[in-house]
Amino acid sequence: MSGRAVPCDPQEIGALFLFEKLTPEQLGRLCAEGRVERFEPGPVYTEGEPATCFYVMLEGTVVLYRRVGGDDVEVTRTSQRGVYAGSMQAYLGDRVRQVYNNSMRVTEPTRFFVLPADTFAGIMQEWFPMAVHLLEGLFFGSKNTQRMIGQRERLLALGSLSAGLTHELNNPAAAAVRATATLRERVGKMRHKLAVIAQGSYSPEVMANLIDLQERTAERVAKAPALSPLEASDREDTVTDWLDDHGIPEGWRIAPTFVQAGLDVDWLNQVAAAVDENILPSAIGWLNYTVETELLMDEIHDSTTRISHLVDAAKQYSQLDRAPFQDADVHELLDSTLLMLSGKIGKRIKVVKDYDRALPKIPAYPAELNQVWTNLIDNAVAAMNSAGGEGTLTVRTAAEHDRLLVEFRDTGVGIPAEDRGRIFDPFFTTKPVGEGTGLGLDISWRIVVDKHHGSIQVESEPGDTRFQVHLPLTAVEEESA
Repeated sequence: MSGRAVPCDPQEIGALFLFEKLTPEQLGRLCAEGRVERFEPGPVYTEGEPATCFYVMLEGTVVLYRRVGGDDVEVTRTSQRGVYAGSMQAYLGDRVRQVYNNSMRVTEPTRFFVLPADTFAGIMQEWFPMAVHLLEGLFFGSKNTQRMIGQRERLLALGSLSAGLTHELNNPAAAAVRATATLRERVGKMRHKLAVIAQGSYSPEVMANLIDLQERTAERVAKAPALSPLEASDREDTVTDWLDDHGIPEGWRIAPTFVQAGLDVDWLNQVAAAVDENILPSAIGWLNYTVETELLMDEIHDSTTRISHLVDAAKQYSQLDRAPFQDADVHELLDSTLLMLSGKIGKRIKVVKDYDRALPKIPAYPAELNQVWTNLIDNAVAAMNSAGGEGTLTVRTAAEHDRLLVEFRDTGVGIPAEDRGRIFDPFFTTKPVGEGTGLGLDISWRIVVDKHHGSIQVESEPGDTRFQVHLPLTAVEEESA
């Protein structure tokens, strides 16, 4: 939007704090190469447009906005003479994208001193060459530092996740290896026991009964009820007494296996009635191997299923085989991240999932949202570790108006009031030196706000800190396009 040109007075612009040290010749050049424009209430420029002008307010009121999702969020409002906006990085030339980083409106008739971007860049380089070099170094140095530390932080996060995943995979893998070795031993003993039985003078009817008992025993193992420790102990005593009464050697060793498999005294009486007394010990031993074999196969199945779930969680977390932008279920993303971080969370921190499963899928970049969840969970764990290492992490999802809420609540030490306004700034961290880069929340902010057009905010007091992420339920126009 163009304003109405009005005369430029070197004395007026020289009274502004930005130009107060300039010579009369310099002020005259500014008036000659720039202009003064008067704008009526309304927009002056729009975020994302090519940055063609540098604006300095002479009088009036300006409001700066940033686009967040479908809304314009007010960043600042001021009537202070001399405030400036627009192409403030024109002196960097084509090394950066020269667009307006915000939108500016005026709420009353307002006058600006307006300098074309090319003129502003030339004057800066001619009048203040040392300042330009310093500003270039600061700008690009900050960018490079942020990029390098960001890469380092991602590597550290990857190392932490890899260590956690390795730890989680090691337990079921080791259990499967142990169970397989024991299963091989039990199957060998069962073959030997079968050979012993086969060498006896048993009728086909007795052998058929033994085979039938073996099949029904295996079925009972699959349907074994879960017992409390007290119930299991009482039942083991009863089974041990029965085995001792029937002359079965080492009944105390066999009883826990039978109880775990759901076999009780009534079942053992059925076995005793089905076979002759002289082969009862051999039959019990054979059934014991059957039970142990079934339990070991269940353990192997559980272990390999656990490994499969961990691999699925890793694939879900990394999103390696999926489109970058897709409709995603946030609960799947949260579950995979919590599983990947379970090693870091540890046993002393309780995780509570308060999910609204009725929430729909949302258009998102899942891998990048997982990075947000990782940063927020990592901060929550660090806060609870600072408070003694124990606490509760509550992850809640809900619908709020036209947005989806994901809230992370921890019972840690909290964030001091004086730091809450800075926690999303690059390189700001409350962690001890060497433990934090200060980029986790900055990266999370950019992913949520800039890329997903959502919002992220924090509420904190000692023992109750809540990070709330709001995400659109529908695709923003430019993303869907």
